Parts: sequence; C-alpha cells; structure tokens
Amino acid sequence: MSSLLHRFGAQIAPEFEEVVTVALHVALVVLLAWLGWKLCSRLMHLAHERMVARSAGTDAVNRIETMTQVLRYTAAAAILIVAGMLTLDQLGIAIAPLVATAGVAGIAIGFGLQSLMKDYFAGIVLLIEDQIRKGEVIEAAGKAGLVEQMTLRYVRVRDYEGNVHFIPNGLITTVTNLSREYAYVVIDAGIAYGADIDRAFGVMRQVASAMRADPAFSSRICEDLEIAGVERWENSAVVPRARVKVVPLQQWNVKREFLRRLKYAFDSAGIEIPYPHLTVYAGNSHGRAPERFLDTERR
Repeated sequence: MSSLLHRFGAQIAPEFEEVVTVALHVALVVLLAWLGWKLCSRLMHLAHERMVARSAGTDAVNRIETMTQVLRYTAAAAILIVAGMLTLDQLGIAIAPLVATAGVAGIAIGFGLQSLMKDYFAGIVLLIEDQIRKGEVIEAAGKAGLVEQMTLRYVRVRDYEGNVHFIPNGLITTVTNLSREYAYVVIDAGIAYGADIDRAFGVMRQVASAMRADPAFSSRICEDLEIAGVERWENSAVVPRARVKVVPLQQWNVKREFLRRLKYAFDSAGIEIPYPHLTVYAGNSHGRAPERFLDTERR
C-alpha cells in the first residue's frame, strides 16, 4: 500500500510543480505589466509637468493635456496586448497560430470595421495637426461646444445646455475652432434712418473704452473698438458694424455686456433703435368712403 501511494505521489508531484511554475510565471507577467504601467504613468506625468512648466500659454497647456491623454490610452493598450500574449504563451497556448488567425480574421473584420478604422486614422491626423485641444470650443459635424475629452476614436463635446455629444473622428471633415489664440466680438447695432451715424460711432467707442477701463473686463479685451462702417441698409434701419478683439472664450460674455451698455448709452444720447409699431391709415375725407388698413413698419 505504501509503495502504491509513493508511486501515485511521484506522478502527482511533477504535475503540481508544473502548475505552480505556470502560476508563478503568469503572476510575474502580471506584476511586470503593472510595474510597466506604473513606470509609463510616472514618466508621462513627469514629462507632462515639465512641458507644462515650459509652456508659453493656455493653448500649449491644452495641447499637452490632449497629447498626454492619448498617449496614456495608447500605452495602456500596448501593455495589455503584450501581457495577454505572454500569459497565453505561459499557459501553453501557441501564439503564432493565433496571430496568423487574427491577421486573416482582421482582414475580414476590417471590411466591416472600416468606419472604426477611419475614426482612428482621422483621430491621428487631428492630433498631429493640432486641430482640436481639450478645453477649447469648437464646431464640428453639426455640433458645437466645449471639448471635454479627445481620443483617437471620438471627441466628447458639451454644449451650452449641458448636453454631451460624442463625435466620431471619422465624421469630422471641417473643424471650426472658436477659441484659438484670440476672438472678435462683432457688433451690428441697428439705428434709425434719422439718427446721426457719426454720433452713434462715437457712442460705441465710448462704451468700448469704458468697458476696457473696467477691471472686470480689462483683462478680457485686447484692443480698442474697431469701427468697420455702415454694414448695410435694412427696410427700417441703418446697421453700423464694429468689432473688438478679446481673449479666447470671452467673446460671448463681452458681447452680452457690450450690448447691454450700448442700449443704455443710445437711450441717453437720444439715438433711436428701430422697433416694430402699428400705423392706422384712415383714408381721405373727400366724399369717399373711408378706407382703413393696417401696415406694419419700423421706425
């Protein structure tokens, strides 16, 4: 009986040792993958901090944030793939046939995933050409808003109402960046035909100067108001056009405040702003029946 147990133990021992060896190798692969990820994360963090410290402004910081985020995703995917292949090798699963099969299957699947590959290639181009950065306001694929995240697959944009849009990079054919380097606030201020245009220009300059002297807006406005002239004639108004250069992402706030102040300034200066009103025509009084009609116009 003892000899039988000894023989059975002798057969089990090598198999147990092999299982333990494989388990230790798999654990070592997982540990190395974890250490590799930590090392990559640390190096990317140090590089990020150094580049941010040397950056010239907010635009450069946003670009660094976008590049770091994409590199982090790429490094994680690479480490995961390598660790998975090494683990399969330790488990005795041949990698070469899997790679060959994956290559053949990849060709077949590629035809069905053309849009996905298009998204990745478009994401690489957007990143290399620096068209979009995290924290900017853009218009792309019919959506507009603040860029919260950019990956090689999609761009996540949050609009003014708080809605989040995920825009696949492959759908982005044209990018309108509303926050790169500087912006212009364009003012079209309609005034009545009887108003003095030169006086209206003077009032607009006064409002712009007062805003630039205001500490709340002085850091947002880069230059003095630029008067372009009379932009067009409308049915009931003359429309002067002007613009002022501002820092990125401040054009909307500056425009709202400028229009608010301009309304009060026009009122104080007696410059009439056209508005809809109703005119009643009673006809003539030479023996004909009075004719009445309503006509909507603007003064």
